[in-house]
Amino acid sequence: KMAEFLNLTQLKTSLKETILFDYYTAGFWWAKEMNFSLIQISGFMSLLNFALENLSSKRMTLGDNVKELERAVTGIRETESEEGGDLNLFSIDQGKAIVDFLFSSLFQHYKAYEYLFHVRREESVLSNE
Repeated sequence: KMAEFLNLTQLKTSLKETILFDYYTAGFWWAKEMNFSLIQISGFMSLLNFALENLSSKRMTLGDNVKELERAVTGIRETESEEGGDLNLFSIDQGKAIVDFLFSSLFQHYKAYEYLFHVRREESVLSNE
């Protein structure tokens, strides 16, 4: 279901898709283990996507991405969403746990993710022959 939701159609042959699938799946199960509500899981997954998009699309450095994450997390406590709902989704302890998760997953391996998104690789042809 996760692969379908993320529109990952080449999990068996694409290293990039497999890594993205692992990243989001690990985040989802971590949030479930933290007993987040469905709304909190959705907010957490949005933060995972936000940090990854900063790296992949905006090509932010690690330092800039951490600053943007800090703004996003503190913004959650200060603003309301575009739909008008309250974004005060997480307690202080949950927020700290989220930051710890991001540091132990995406940020700890930032160079590897930069390589994944920004270094051109030759495509390997896989076959049964």
